[in-house]
Amino acid sequence: MTTVFNLGKFNVKTVTKDSDKKASSPPKSLLVVTPSEAGTYPIALFLHGFFLNVSSYLQILRHIASHGFILVAPQLFTILPSSPEEDIAAAAAVCDWLPEGLQSLLPEGVTADLAHLGLSGHSRGGHAAFALALGHAKTSLKFSALIGVDPVAGSGRSNQVSPEILTYVPSSFGLDFPVLVIGTGLGSKKKNPLFPPCAPEGVNHDEFYRESRPTCYHLVAKDYGHLDMLDDGAAPVQKIVCRCGDEGGRDAMRRTTAGVMTAFLKAFLQGEGADLDAVVRNPGLAPTTLDPVESRRKPALAGVIRSKL
Repeated sequence: MTTVFNLGKFNVKTVTKDSDKKASSPPKSLLVVTPSEAGTYPIALFLHGFFLNVSSYLQILRHIASHGFILVAPQLFTILPSSPEEDIAAAAAVCDWLPEGLQSLLPEGVTADLAHLGLSGHSRGGHAAFALALGHAKTSLKFSALIGVDPVAGSGRSNQVSPEILTYVPSSFGLDFPVLVIGTGLGSKKKNPLFPPCAPEGVNHDEFYRESRPTCYHLVAKDYGHLDMLDDGAAPVQKIVCRCGDEGGRDAMRRTTAGVMTAFLKAFLQGEGADLDAVVRNPGLAPTTLDPVESRRKPALAGVIRSKL
């Protein structure tokens, strides 16, 4: 049985690095979560959501890192949120800083494998991740995998944030690496009549998956909302606006989100596809109800994953 929904075997260390005027400084303040044990580990860049702080995702980031990944999460704004274009440019600048700057933040004996780089983001950070992957900002690094955690591209089909990456044409994203889209069943539901849904239909996870090309995956946490994967106590104001699931079950939602992300990263950054294949074939392994669960795979990649079982 897969263990991705539980903490992994590695102890983890959390490092923060502020952005300052020094030449070696990262372009944005960073939260880095890394295995403590010596070794070489793939990297996953994580972009936070609108008006959120990277520290709100600490439990998810620590969970993924415990399975042998280095998570790099830039804080894209300080006081007032930046524009989507600024977020995308900042994420690209952080990528370009990694080859020279990241090693100094890692524990002794830990090395970052820049040849295996994942890109991920939640909410508007998911939109930023897709936009960066699609070339709306340039970076010298190449991505190997892309994850959108309940990504949102605007308030409605006729009101996308810039850049407008959704075309409403199936398989139109010109990406040549695997994509995972995690959705929430309650994200498209209103919390009250005064506010729109936090992940409206037409600009949410369904459309991001529809426009992805094989190989791509789509798993939806049916009974949870747009912010339920955050740490307890995070984003209290936003939770007034966003529909949420069971208050007592958010740990299950965090473990589901982190576990699915871990399985995907293991498959396409480490070449170990058994966990991802197991979850897709048997969604009941997850701590929450995943429905729907769907995928479109290139035959060659599907065969590689099956051969690892």
